[in-house]
Amino acid sequence: MFEKYDIIVVGGGHAGCEAAVAAGRIGGKVLLISMSLENLGFMSCNPAMGGIAKGQILREIDALGGMSGIIADYTTIQFRMLNRSKGPAMWSPRAQIDRLAFTGKWRQCIESVENISLWQDAVEKIIVKNDKFYSVKTKLGIEIRAKCCIITSGTFLNGKIFIGRKWFESGRLGEVASKGLTESIKKYGIESDKLKTGTSVRLDGRSIDFKKLIEQKGDENPGRFSFTNTPRPEKQRSCFLTYTSPVVHDILKKGFKDSPLYHGMIKGAGPRYCPSIEDKLVKFEDRQRHQLFLEPEGWNTYEYYINGFSSSLPEDVQYKALRKIKGLENAKIIKPGYGIEYDFFPPTQLDYSLESKKTENLFFAGQVNGTTGYEEAASQGLMAGINAIRKINKFQPFILERSESYIGVLIDDLVTKGTNEPYRMFTSRAEYRLLLRQSNADMRLTEKGYNIGLCPGTRFNVVRKKIDAINRIIEYIEYNRLEGDKINNFLENVGTTKLKLKSNIKDLIKRPQVSIFRLYELIDDFKDFVESFDLKYTKNEVLEETEILIKYEGYIMKEKEMVEKIQKLENLSLNKDLDYMKLKGLSLEARQKLQEIKPKNIGQASRISGISPADISVLLIFLKR
Repeated sequence: MFEKYDIIVVGGGHAGCEAAVAAGRIGGKVLLISMSLENLGFMSCNPAMGGIAKGQILREIDALGGMSGIIADYTTIQFRMLNRSKGPAMWSPRAQIDRLAFTGKWRQCIESVENISLWQDAVEKIIVKNDKFYSVKTKLGIEIRAKCCIITSGTFLNGKIFIGRKWFESGRLGEVASKGLTESIKKYGIESDKLKTGTSVRLDGRSIDFKKLIEQKGDENPGRFSFTNTPRPEKQRSCFLTYTSPVVHDILKKGFKDSPLYHGMIKGAGPRYCPSIEDKLVKFEDRQRHQLFLEPEGWNTYEYYINGFSSSLPEDVQYKALRKIKGLENAKIIKPGYGIEYDFFPPTQLDYSLESKKTENLFFAGQVNGTTGYEEAASQGLMAGINAIRKINKFQPFILERSESYIGVLIDDLVTKGTNEPYRMFTSRAEYRLLLRQSNADMRLTEKGYNIGLCPGTRFNVVRKKIDAINRIIEYIEYNRLEGDKINNFLENVGTTKLKLKSNIKDLIKRPQVSIFRLYELIDDFKDFVESFDLKYTKNEVLEETEILIKYEGYIMKEKEMVEKIQKLENLSLNKDLDYMKLKGLSLEARQKLQEIKPKNIGQASRISGISPADISVLLIFLKR
């Protein structure tokens, strides 16, 4: 039944879908094996994509030629740009998604790639020969060979769901866990551990009193994730805001005696930045209320997700507490919240390509690497898919640096530092976040996507035109000067100083009160110049990016200078065969950490937890010698 494939992808979540499509579109013959082909790209938790830092990752996936942003745009029911009141480094796109439409769109996307085959089954075993991946064996007893394998099993590896004192084996409510695969992988010297996550109750929207809730509408002029001309939502569904109260907290606390978190049933660490409601009550016991968002699950359903009420408490406790929340006095539960514990493989066992250091041609991506979130998983899947097909074709791995992408920050953090709790991306994790704006992801990464064969030439041409237009517009506004009589009324109206002498347009844009979009409308010559470019749907993006580069010019230059200094350390390579245990000038902890992780350069070594500046000095002296 089965030919020999280039790549087998195990798991059809966000990481698996991106991995399969990337490898297939570059030219690899791919087999995607999933326990449920009806749930490809399924959203196990809240029905949303993007958010703080996650939106930046989605735009980077899109810029490289991945699909998550495009599929999100086609299934968006509400769009918001978060943090608009802050600087552009913090702007983060987020969208509510039609959950079922999203899954259907992923299936349609995968089936459109001729090189991808599908097989519904559970992989229970991998077979390795001579320290290289050889084949997988499924629950049906079928052995399937491939040159590479990518493990993207999400929370399904020995997954256990907990609701109060009840527990059962499951990878997601209503779906069976994956058994045997962890043990098979461990046979080849790869270590595993356990993590915990959870999800919230889903409510029947017909039982919610929305009049008592605070409505949260989408943006008046909604954006999108993709740099392609994907549709913007013509209509949007609202989310709603409510709060817990001391009465709700008291009910929840009475259920703590039956909480699997507090009577030892769950051993794995939970997510620090998306805690369960019971975690919030313990860690922030002085808080009188906690914010809850009610998020619609789609256009054609009355199901609502309560963001902020993740819980593994008994279902009757969840129910009683919910009914004391304003607007939810008559709420009906469709699905209870639950906690889930699952196996993962500490990511310090991986190279930057996401290939195992122990087993050649075996890659890992997504929650099996200790991350949480659809976007983090999708980006890893994309990179693993790219690197697996490059490995087969004997090309160098495709690696993104910390200074050029959030994806680079994510993978560097995982491989260098590891994680003992579910890892979530934040803008604060990226030291060069002003350079890594969501608005310029295409300018940073589309050429790279084109060079590796993932991004089509038509997209690269659009980006080249965009970059050229921005450069020429900046040049234009630097050398074109305005008389005060043409602009002073406007300047007075926006509350800034009128011109006494001629000024170039660039100096005006640097003023906080002045928007490039207003100047575009007011100055006919400037408008005609912008219109002379063939920008089509990218005109607003060009103007916005031009404004950012002008208003934040000094900060951007400083950050670029910092990157250049740090890059010197990144360029000092370390031999992967170096025996650090023989370098007696290093601390014992440093020798052990360096021997385990085998950093590729001094820059990576300096970011390993436990490596001191003194240890780096020893390494630099060793390199000079």
